[in-house]
Amino acid sequence: MNFDLSEEQKMLQKTVRDFVKQESTVERFRKLRDADGSGYEKSTWAQMGELGWLAMPFPESVGGFGGSFVDAALILEQLGSTLVPEPYLASVCMAGMALLHGGDAAQHERYLAPMLEGQTTLAFAGFERNSRNDITRIGTQAEAQGDDFVLNGEKPFVLNGHAADHIVVSALVGTELALFVVDGSAAGLERKTVRLFDGQRAGQLSLKGVKVSKDVRLSSADAAEVITRTIDFAAAASVAEGVGVAQSMLGMTMEYLKTREQFGVKIGSFQALQHRAVEMYVEVELLKSISAEASVRAEEEGTERTQAVSAAKVQLATGAQFVSRASIQLHGGVGVTDEHDIGLFFKRMQVLSIVGGDEVHHVRRYAAAIAAE
Repeated sequence: MNFDLSEEQKMLQKTVRDFVKQESTVERFRKLRDADGSGYEKSTWAQMGELGWLAMPFPESVGGFGGSFVDAALILEQLGSTLVPEPYLASVCMAGMALLHGGDAAQHERYLAPMLEGQTTLAFAGFERNSRNDITRIGTQAEAQGDDFVLNGEKPFVLNGHAADHIVVSALVGTELALFVVDGSAAGLERKTVRLFDGQRAGQLSLKGVKVSKDVRLSSADAAEVITRTIDFAAAASVAEGVGVAQSMLGMTMEYLKTREQFGVKIGSFQALQHRAVEMYVEVELLKSISAEASVRAEEEGTERTQAVSAAKVQLATGAQFVSRASIQLHGGVGVTDEHDIGLFFKRMQVLSIVGGDEVHHVRRYAAAIAAE
């Protein structure tokens, strides 16, 4: 498999890198985290739309740029490098992909096109409190009433669910799994903003008699496959962002080892710490490689996608977590303070490790895929 980037992809990577360094530093994330509101800025989201980043992985037929998921991964890697809080993962890689693969042309125009332009944001609510990674284990019901459906249920910890203009919600129509697009201001929808471990926000959603028209039900006949694909996109996206987080943590730690003095010498001269830094570097390189394969495979069908995405998630949960823990340890006491940026990256890594499924789930899924061959 050829992992070399095209000239266009290299240009995209540089453009995003330059943008985040100038316009969205870690200090910006810290300010938005501590302020009231959604935790991100609509103006920055609109700017991302103007730059074409939101439309990059979507086909031209829906108003996209005709790129691939690899392009989205390149963007996410750079966004992760400075903890950019805008909901690219939730809106583009989750709800956006669900609409792309599950919706029809009218739904694409109504819900997807405005998001690609940066006018709206989206969220995907596919799990519930007791789902345990089982997409069919949900209690949300959609009851048909004439030409409408009435939704009742609970959806906890929905990424960007607190602020999204439209939310893709899974529900059971009798025993049949289905997906509906619910307006963020719909009557009967209650949204409670909750803080995640990393300081970003999510939504606790309660649907009490939410009436929606039948044309907001995604047209795909196989909602389970759409949800499964969406979760794989989410998993691959979390790994891509994790690459950016891990690289920043490694860079910050290396700089600290070069400048921090103990016993009159730079601590980077200690052989034991040099060995640890090398181990961190190896794990980051492994993560970059396996993330690249997962991003390529994410758009494919069958077990190759399953294996690649699950392997990448396991590497994120093991190798990248090793990098994050080692970074804290090598920084010493200052590493556990909120004032130091390294802790912010550490917390983001914990959240990314469970987006799209945790380590246990993906180890089991990978083993099942191998056994099925």
